[in-house]
Amino acid sequence: MNDKFLKPYNAKETEASIYKMWEESGFFNPDNCENKRGEVFSILMPPTNANGSLHAGHGLVMTIQDIMIRYKRLRGYKTLWLPGLDHAGFETQVVYEKKLEKEGRSRFEIEPKVLYEEIMKFTLENSQNIKSQVKSIGASCDWSRIKFTLDDDIVKTVYQTFKKLSEDDLLYRGKRIVSWCPKHQTSFSDLEIKDEEKIEPFYYLKYGPFVISTSRPETKFGDKYVVMHPEDKRYEAYKHGDKFELEWINGKITATVIKDSAIDMAFGTGVMTITPWHDPVDFDIAERHKLEKEQIIDERGKLLPVAGEFAGTSISKARPLIIEKLRAKGLVEKVDEAYKHNIKTCYKCGTTIEPQIKSQWFVRMKPLAEKALEKIKSGEIKYIPDQYEKISTHWLNNIIDWNISRQIVWGIPIPAKLCNKCDIGIVDLEDKEIKCSKCGGDLIKDIDTFDTWFSSSQWPYATMGYPDGKDFKDYYPTDVMETSGDIIFFWVSRMIMLGLYVTGNIPFKTVYLHGLVLDAKGKKMSKSKGNVINPLDLTDKYGTDAFRMGLIVGNTPGTSLALSEDKIRAYKNFANKLWNITRFVLTSVGEERLEKDFSNYSDTDNKLIAERELILKDVTSDLESLRLYLAAEKLYHYAWHSFADFILEESKIILQKGSIEEVKSRKQFLLHTLSKILISLHPFIPFVTEEIWKDMPIDDKKMLIIEDWPV
Repeated sequence: MNDKFLKPYNAKETEASIYKMWEESGFFNPDNCENKRGEVFSILMPPTNANGSLHAGHGLVMTIQDIMIRYKRLRGYKTLWLPGLDHAGFETQVVYEKKLEKEGRSRFEIEPKVLYEEIMKFTLENSQNIKSQVKSIGASCDWSRIKFTLDDDIVKTVYQTFKKLSEDDLLYRGKRIVSWCPKHQTSFSDLEIKDEEKIEPFYYLKYGPFVISTSRPETKFGDKYVVMHPEDKRYEAYKHGDKFELEWINGKITATVIKDSAIDMAFGTGVMTITPWHDPVDFDIAERHKLEKEQIIDERGKLLPVAGEFAGTSISKARPLIIEKLRAKGLVEKVDEAYKHNIKTCYKCGTTIEPQIKSQWFVRMKPLAEKALEKIKSGEIKYIPDQYEKISTHWLNNIIDWNISRQIVWGIPIPAKLCNKCDIGIVDLEDKEIKCSKCGGDLIKDIDTFDTWFSSSQWPYATMGYPDGKDFKDYYPTDVMETSGDIIFFWVSRMIMLGLYVTGNIPFKTVYLHGLVLDAKGKKMSKSKGNVINPLDLTDKYGTDAFRMGLIVGNTPGTSLALSEDKIRAYKNFANKLWNITRFVLTSVGEERLEKDFSNYSDTDNKLIAERELILKDVTSDLESLRLYLAAEKLYHYAWHSFADFILEESKIILQKGSIEEVKSRKQFLLHTLSKILISLHPFIPFVTEEIWKDMPIDDKKMLIIEDWPV
């Protein structure tokens, strides 16, 4: 027995060398592994944002996926786990803007090309850090295939998809109302805005013969249409198109009556004025009736000259002043001081979203969603947990067109030209068009970038080298898409839609969604709360295997996990226990070596073998069904309680007092059982099991990472 077992297991001394051994072996690459089953298994690593460090959520992703891939590798599948890094568009630019703020600089003062180069350097530096951290979690992914969302071949694929959408009339550029963040100066899709409940005053204002209600008097300067439901008996005397004069914020105006069934007769007075430039519902009404639209608030959140004396004033400052002026004119009917409602905010900075009409690129989503719904309903894509199927289908059934334009520097530039005369957009991958095909006007380059989700939603086929790449032919569709449940719409559903649209096939067969990693008290982690768990701190303190077990045991899919240091400490004890079990077994068997075909077991040992095989069969079933948390717990209890607490104690007596045959039987049973425990635990705690495996007395032994599964 190696003297190393006389000392406690030291993760710090072994993990780096073990990972280096795995990397140098080439077994992370499926091309170097024997395909014993003649089957493949592939998963894609959700591309990690290359703008910071790993957090506990990343640790969970890496652990779950590594368990899947190591298990399938042990089962003899040709396994591909393709790693990736994400330029992360807006997310990364926000991180970099914070860095600029600390330096006393602003992105608006930096030339776009220079800013892009600065962020690229920042991202590439972070990428090396991220790769190192992913390795420290034990991820056995194929680093020779790593992809970055700004790689030339990925960008080329994204551009081809953009062009195909245009050719198939699924892409259009138009002046539509979008969600605009005044702080970050960019538009968002509907998924990147957050509803926040607020209590604020609700004003009832006299508008000629009507009373209208609003929480946003600052938008009312351009209101010249009063809308009511055509079936509202209270206002049947007013006809569609009627005009009347009234005194308003800055003097007399002429208003027009509009009848539209979008009005909720039960809300307020059943009458409202509309601000088409700054409200989606109002915009739709104006579109239906071909009404004028006037901008009231600029892109910085300040009032325009139409507001008269309030021009240049921010919304928050202007609102009480506007009400004061209306009150002086006798136009305030009443005020509800405790109006509770939801307002839309930027998901990164919390700034109130200001709807604006802008020319943007939109993808028509309904046709894409219909194809996805067909595949989901037919059962071709399985969801774990299954309630996410209902969540996905509900969203897909109610999907709206996707704004893919972003007014930021960092990202994939949109390959298009814009006409400075008629404002149409022309997809131009070759950068050749110089005149507008519609009006003959001069074309200028579109300076917007793609929404980062547009490129990452093409990740499965883009990374595999669609359409002619060998990996695409061998590994697409992938088997499992494992990611966080909170990005099911951002990413998962969009991958299904674009994967089907471009390749004609689903991008993955199973969607496995995990919950959030919370702190020990069950609270969401945030820097402001000071409760963020750095996985590297915990792996350094307790070892990576302990961290992985702490993440997986008790972690059911789709459910948030409260992660405590005590839990991880307990699994450090488990790694030590396995080490001590090995010391006892190797000491007890002496010079005995594991005989692979040994069958002359005692009746007692045959009973123990039957129990062991039943446990391992059960564990295998759990892993096949992706019940990883159950498999881990069963192996833990078998190794610690059945094997260590009972069988090893019984073995002391048998090895001392048993017959020659009983002793031989028990020694072989101990070696076979320890080897099976090590192999089956390897996906969960790969470092300590591989370190122990080096010293197992087995002839013609392979590295544990490519051993044969014990069932």
